[in-house]
Amino acid sequence: MSESTAVNTPSSSADGVKWDLGDLYTEPAGPGIEKDQSGAEEEAVRFSERYRGKIGGLSPEQLAAAMAQWEAISEQGARPLIHAQLRFAADTAGAGLGATFQRAKERHTAVMEQLIFVELEWQAVPEARARESMDHPALSGYRHMLEKIRRETPYTLSEPEEKLLAVKNNTGRSAFMRLFDEQVSGLRCSFAPPDAPAREVSLEEALAELYGPHRERRIAAARAVTETLRPNLRMLAYILNTLAQDHADNDRLRQRPHMMLARNLSNEITQPGVDALLEACGRGNALVARYYHLKRRLLGLESLYDYDRYAPVFTDLPSSTFAEAQQTVLEAYQDFSPEMADIAGRFFKGNWIDAELRTGKSGGAFSAGTIPSAHPYIMLNYTDTMRDVMTLAHELGHGVHQYLSRARGFFQMDTPLTTAETASVFGEMLVFKKLMATQSDPKARLGLICGKLEGIFATVFRQAAMTRFEQKVHTARREQGELEPAAIGALWMEVNRPMFGDALELTGDYADWWAYIPHFIHSPFYCYAYSFGELLVLALFGRYEQEGKAFVPRYLELLSAGGSQSPAALLSRLGMDIEHPGFWNQGIALIEEMVATAESLAEDFQGAQAAG
Repeated sequence: MSESTAVNTPSSSADGVKWDLGDLYTEPAGPGIEKDQSGAEEEAVRFSERYRGKIGGLSPEQLAAAMAQWEAISEQGARPLIHAQLRFAADTAGAGLGATFQRAKERHTAVMEQLIFVELEWQAVPEARARESMDHPALSGYRHMLEKIRRETPYTLSEPEEKLLAVKNNTGRSAFMRLFDEQVSGLRCSFAPPDAPAREVSLEEALAELYGPHRERRIAAARAVTETLRPNLRMLAYILNTLAQDHADNDRLRQRPHMMLARNLSNEITQPGVDALLEACGRGNALVARYYHLKRRLLGLESLYDYDRYAPVFTDLPSSTFAEAQQTVLEAYQDFSPEMADIAGRFFKGNWIDAELRTGKSGGAFSAGTIPSAHPYIMLNYTDTMRDVMTLAHELGHGVHQYLSRARGFFQMDTPLTTAETASVFGEMLVFKKLMATQSDPKARLGLICGKLEGIFATVFRQAAMTRFEQKVHTARREQGELEPAAIGALWMEVNRPMFGDALELTGDYADWWAYIPHFIHSPFYCYAYSFGELLVLALFGRYEQEGKAFVPRYLELLSAGGSQSPAALLSRLGMDIEHPGFWNQGIALIEEMVATAESLAEDFQGAQAAG
């Protein structure tokens, strides 16, 4: 092959760090998978024969027994699907893995079809009787789930309609999600930096170059991303259009009055609460612009552009091998809580992490909670940067949270998205504070706080902008019909510009960069949960710094509770009222303090340079 078309084999210090899915199934395609799939299908049929038409007449003790059986069948049916999904994420181009994943979804749907009646019959129980049952001690372990099911009552269809939607999802929404994943994960960018031969890299690697110190390489990487996305825009826009319309159709069929209601019900937050959050983020945009004015001065540039957003303020800050990142994160967790560090350490000892770079591997990072009878698994794409150390800390926070909440059972182990980031962002803060405390070099401290601020901006203000983008796309799709890629790009620019004010200019190429973001495809209106989680954790961390070690057991209790109570109820245990209109200002105020600290450190550093 010529140099311009040669495929680069990704590599980093995480080479060989791959997860072992043996705790789900010892053989990737062994008899255990078929046994669980068939067993769940058979048990679901027997469960339906025993309980259909009887849920409303069960005593609390009988309903508790039925719930336990329902939960066990659901977990058994989910295990093969989760396994197939993790294998596919690790190798989206692997022979037969996509088909295996699809088949697993279809068989899982067959199980869920048999169980849909439980929720529908529970929703039909008169309110007084339902309340009496939920107040009974026998149902204490399922109370919150039962309450959540009843909140969906106004938007639930008949059983035949619910079954039909579930079945058609596999060739509808779910199919388009898979198409997006395969399309984006297979993209190759022709990266032609001025200081090296051109080569093909993954989209993930090209985006990672934007965090590099050399501006010409960043420009080349940004150009490579745009030139890769552009030929695919029509397909990616079609997928987004189709799923936006699918969302609108579901809202219409279920008579939901607001496009965000489904997500808000799942997140257990009201639309006024979301609006207050987004408005607080909008007010905080001035802090982003203030910081980027500082960054422009530190970089010595006349103007900043989108490809400069993540440039390091210093070029000689240390990198980190995967082994060093492991040590850093575990030490920070140990300082906070030996129990947290012990759980995090199991991810390394048990090979529960997949961190190496591979062609065909899904981009980004995630922690999959799996099922209570197993444990979470973490996926990273580790590239030896300090940013990746923070990503490891983030995903291990998720992992610890998911590990602790397994005791709540399959139905209530997962939290709403609004509090799903609680442990992950807290873990990042622990590592950041440790690095700041152990660095005596003012230059390194300034570099660290700048990197942390940019991470916070990406999590709070960028995610708020992305939520605004989704609001505009879904509104335009409903009012105007199918949107052209250029129209989607215009909306993308409209919501992103206010974040930077006059401190940074978005180039025309940036208008296409909505196209690779999976949240818009997989989880409509997911993004505000990041803003929620980051600002919440900043407030939590402030509480920890005030209270010290007394805070730790109550924090771990919060994580262990999983989704067994609403976010408001869980956080009230820590004296936090997330429903208060001014709550979000606490997090914004802490960000302002960090910006002021960065400005002070920059002044001291530049003064020392001038004096030297």
